[in-house]
Amino acid sequence: MPWTEIDRAALIPAWDALARTAAEPNPFYEPGFLIPSLEQFDPAGKVHLAMLVDGGRLTGLMPSWRDRDYHGHPLPNIAAWQHPNAFCGVPLVAPGHEGRFWRAYLECVDSKAGKSLLLHLPQMPGDSSVTAALLQLCEDSGRSCRTVHREQRALLRSGLAPEEHLTSAMSTKKRKELRRQSNRLADEGEVRFERRRDESGLTEWSADFLALEQRGWKGANGSALACDPRTETLFVTTLANAAAAGRLERLTLWCADRPVAMLATFLAAPGAFAFKTTFDEDFARFSPGMLLQVENLALLDDPRIAWCDSCAAADHPMIERIWRDRREMVGLSIAIGGKLRRRLGASLAAIEAHRVEKRA
Repeated sequence: MPWTEIDRAALIPAWDALARTAAEPNPFYEPGFLIPSLEQFDPAGKVHLAMLVDGGRLTGLMPSWRDRDYHGHPLPNIAAWQHPNAFCGVPLVAPGHEGRFWRAYLECVDSKAGKSLLLHLPQMPGDSSVTAALLQLCEDSGRSCRTVHREQRALLRSGLAPEEHLTSAMSTKKRKELRRQSNRLADEGEVRFERRRDESGLTEWSADFLALEQRGWKGANGSALACDPRTETLFVTTLANAAAAGRLERLTLWCADRPVAMLATFLAAPGAFAFKTTFDEDFARFSPGMLLQVENLALLDDPRIAWCDSCAAADHPMIERIWRDRREMVGLSIAIGGKLRRRLGASLAAIEAHRVEKRA
C-alpha cells in the first residue's frame, strides 16, 4: 500500500506497539521517524508499506520501493527504503513471526517483480533473528541470497561500569590526556553535563544543535542538517516525536553556559542508537566530543539498555577509540520473480558479492 494512502489514525497505534516489542529494534522504521522521513523525501508516495497482519494484529512492517539504481548500475530492483540519515534497515517484525513475514513478503515481490530481478536489503544487522530467518528461508527454498555489502561499526555493550569500560578501551596515557583536557576546558568556564529524557527545552536544544553543526566543517561542505530544509525539518520533528514517546535521550556538555558538544540518542530497548552528535570546533583542542562520549558510557546504567549502536561509519577515528565492540551490518540481495528471472538475478548478485569479497 502506498504510504500516502494509509489510515494513520488506525495504523499508528498498532505500528507503535509493534515497534516497542519487535524482535529487532529499529527506530528508523518507527512511525515517529519513518512518517516524517517519507513526508520530506517521498511526497509523491512512491514508497509502499509492506505489512503482515496475523489474526487482526500487525506483526510485520517494512517500507519498500522500486529503485532504478543498484550499486551504481542502472538496474531496476525492489529495495527496502532508506535515506542517508537512517542507519538501520531491518523490518519491524513481532518475535516468532520472522519466517512468516519473509515468506509472505517474498511471495509478494515475486508476483510483483516487474522488471526487477533483485530484492535489495541494506543495513541489516548480521546477528539479528530477523536476518537469520531470511537467510534460512532462502537456503531451505534454494533461493539465491548474497551478501553484497559488509561493514563493522562501533557498538557499546553493557557488562562493565563506565570507568571499567574506559580502562579496558584506553591506555593510561590517553586517559590522563583526557583528564588534562577536561581540566583545561574548566579553565574556560564552569563545565557540566546535562542528560535529559523529557521534552523540556527541546525546541531550544534542537536549534542549538543545528546552529552548532552549521558553524563547523559540515556547514562548510554543505552536509549539515540545516543546509537542507528537509533534513532540518526531519531532525526537529523526529526528535520531538521521540521525546514525546519517551524514546529520546539528549546529552550536552556545557562550558560557561555554552553548549560545546551535543548528542541525540534514540532509545529502543533493549538497544539504543546514537543518532546525531556535534561539537563546537572553537573548543576542538579540548576534545569536547570525546569528553561527551566518555560521559555517555553511563547510558548503560539504564537496566533496559543492553547496547548502543554508534550509527557511525566503519573505522570512525573517534568513537572506535572508546567503543571497542562492533556491530556487523550487511547488505543482502535476493533473487526474485519466476525461475528464469531468479537465475539472472542470482548471477548479478554473485558478481556484486564477488566484488565485496575482493575488497575485504
